Amino acid sequence: DRLKAVLREIQEAEGEIILFIDELHTVVGAGAAEGAVDASNLLKPALARGELHCVGATTLDEYRKHIEKDPALERRFQPVFVQEPSVEDTISILRGLKERYETHHGVRITDDAIIAAATLSDRYISDRFLPDKAIDLVDEAASRLRMEIDSMPTEIDEATRQLTRLQIEAAALAKETSPESKARLEELQREIAQREEEVNQLKARWQAEKELLSRLQPLKERIEQLKTEYEHAFNRARQTNLNDDYIRAHQAEQELRTAEQELKELEERFAATASEGERMIREEVTAEDIAKVVSAWTGIPVSRLLQGEREKLLQMEDRIHERLIDQEEAVTAIANAVRRARSGLQDRNRPIGSFIFLGPTGVGKTELCKALAEFLFDDERAMVRIDMSEFMEQHSVARLIGAPPGYVGYEEGGRLTEVTHLVEAPTALRGDF
Repeated sequence: DRLKAVLREIQEAEGEIILFIDELHTVVGAGAAEGAVDASNLLKPALARGELHCVGATTLDEYRKHIEKDPALERRFQPVFVQEPSVEDTISILRGLKERYETHHGVRITDDAIIAAATLSDRYISDRFLPDKAIDLVDEAASRLRMEIDSMPTEIDEATRQLTRLQIEAAALAKETSPESKARLEELQREIAQREEEVNQLKARWQAEKELLSRLQPLKERIEQLKTEYEHAFNRARQTNLNDDYIRAHQAEQELRTAEQELKELEERFAATASEGERMIREEVTAEDIAKVVSAWTGIPVSRLLQGEREKLLQMEDRIHERLIDQEEAVTAIANAVRRARSGLQDRNRPIGSFIFLGPTGVGKTELCKALAEFLFDDERAMVRIDMSEFMEQHSVARLIGAPPGYVGYEEGGRLTEVTHLVEAPTALRGDF
């Protein structure tokens, strides 16, 4: 009944409403119990008559599994395959969403942060897709900064702790009667007075900056609301072509311009606090903030995320030779393979390289693997060692890739598949044959 009421309202709107159904496959068979008509059969007549404009979203697998099995429903939709956007497209999407997240969190998101979110998520987060993962990076970085703004600055916290320690020491010395204790107590009292003045000055600065920042947040929200009101009023005026509607649109525009001017003045006052000294409250999300979130997600150190890729790759042989002597041919072959992959000349869906190190014990095969893992992932332990002498039997391959369907241990996975799935940073593999 609720769905029928929705359809009636859409039909009465005479094409002014576009229905969007997320997870479209769920309407197939929904509500079909004891002979009742399911949701998809309610949509078909309205779609066929052109009374309903509908956009549905689903995955390719669910489309094949549910929608294709209902030809009558399938032919009433035009399939549009949506590919994952490129890094450049993701940057454009993030720039369009930036103001909404700035208004929601009450912070400013720099363009460097947007570019870093798109590039770092594309490079280091492989189990999710753009633009979703880049948007989540920006959202989490902005929320972290918001929490930092609402918390007491580290500078004030450290000064307060030092003051508390001095006060505890002074309280203990007040009970002493020796001349040395009294002299130390007088010295402490002077230092406590000085520290209290410093803490009060820091707190006054913090409160002043926080007050300015707290005035920015509702003003930005008001501007977003005025923009929406102006767009609605202007669109209505264009449709009706009435003088009263144009007057309302002009009034909304004037209110918007006034609010934007007020916001500009507040931002200038907040920026002026930086010229008086270092600000205690940081209100900009930077590329470093994005890198910290990526580091928390993947376990890759921030220093590696922010280091220039070109300079690092050019010095790859020298970095490896800092811990490995000789083996020039092997190091050069590996370095060239890594540079090809990083420069985009190699298929990104294939491994960076597959190498067999041949030689007697003690020439540096294992050490080269460790040096490579340290260079690529900043951790020589980012490597899975597989002793192939343990997999000589034909059936032992299940220990690597997991048991096939229907066998015991199918859901547990294998040693290789589970490690590569769980390790957040990319993994170098090594096998002893």
